[in-house]
Amino acid sequence: MKWWNRLRPVAEELIILALVLIAVLAANIGHAAPGSVSPQGYGLKIFRVESGLYPFVHVYMRTFDQEMNPLVNLNVLNIGMMVEGRAYDPRKKQYVIQPLRGREEATRSILVLDTNKMLKGADFEAMVRAAARFIDAKRPQDQVALLALDNSGEGFTVLSGFDREPSSLGRRLADLQPRADKTRLYDGIAAAMQMAASAMGGDSSSEVGYAVSTSIVVLGSGRDDDSAISRSDLMTRISGLTIPTPIYALGFTGTEGRDQRNLQALVKNSFGKYYPMGSSHDTLTRSIEDIQHVMQNDYVLTFRSYIPVDGGRHNVKVGVEYPTGSGVMYYDSSSFEAIEPPTFPRILEAQTRIDKAIPALGKDEELYLKNPFAPVGTAPSGTKN
Repeated sequence: MKWWNRLRPVAEELIILALVLIAVLAANIGHAAPGSVSPQGYGLKIFRVESGLYPFVHVYMRTFDQEMNPLVNLNVLNIGMMVEGRAYDPRKKQYVIQPLRGREEATRSILVLDTNKMLKGADFEAMVRAAARFIDAKRPQDQVALLALDNSGEGFTVLSGFDREPSSLGRRLADLQPRADKTRLYDGIAAAMQMAASAMGGDSSSEVGYAVSTSIVVLGSGRDDDSAISRSDLMTRISGLTIPTPIYALGFTGTEGRDQRNLQALVKNSFGKYYPMGSSHDTLTRSIEDIQHVMQNDYVLTFRSYIPVDGGRHNVKVGVEYPTGSGVMYYDSSSFEAIEPPTFPRILEAQTRIDKAIPALGKDEELYLKNPFAPVGTAPSGTKN
């Protein structure tokens, strides 16, 4: 099997190239493939829909431009939304959009820290400093977990579960030392993905402190020493996630090489972002702030549904026109449940608050846009479905 060990890196590179080519082909079908980057480099991905306050529905979505930065200053005039194939009229003010940054929902992040001996000195100190800066820059409600790649039997140790308290996380970081003989990067990221999956629950009736997204931030060299899981297997897992978990990576290896390409491939497949630190580490603070900026600028679309409670799932489709006035919409689709939440005081309080922002239409008011080319007999008037 020695011949296979020599060919395995080449085989994995070919598999990654094939995955990238498939993604490129998908992105060039039509204006934009759902949940992908368009040929012009813009896109959006719905990563969560909640009906815990029905008839009010929250749609959480991530937007990105050519550089994987969030689209800024979106408003209802940039947004088109459809329920069961019919477009809401934005002039009726039955939906609003807000960046996550100013809301009370929390985000979760898992910092994956390389403790290989080869990182000792300036690189390791910069890595720990970057992790501390990330913790300091988060919002009070946001949670961070710490996972170290080390000499343990599994190749990693969870230093801290999800925690909001910066001082507690800081004490865990202070004990970290570069003592590992190997770096099982892929095993560590796979473990972080499992933590991310277990952290995401179902619908919530409260926005306060509720975690709506989880991201993985890798800090290290990008090298992998004989992980139990291969890179191609890890890439397949990332592609198959129901709820996407973006991977952001800070590479501390200096010059461009295979190890950095490992990180770049994982980042690209997860719709994350890669940051080369270089030998001077002068972009460290800016890179950490950029990751926080991306995470906190997901958007929350809240709309009022007029589908009666039936316990079923119904389609919702959201489109973003970008740049403004271009006439080109990039879409993604998901679904919501038409359910009747229990009448607990906190639920009623939240529903009342949203009802003031999105008051119900009158009985004879038209909810939907009228398209003159719609098939005859399929566009009933009013708000009934």
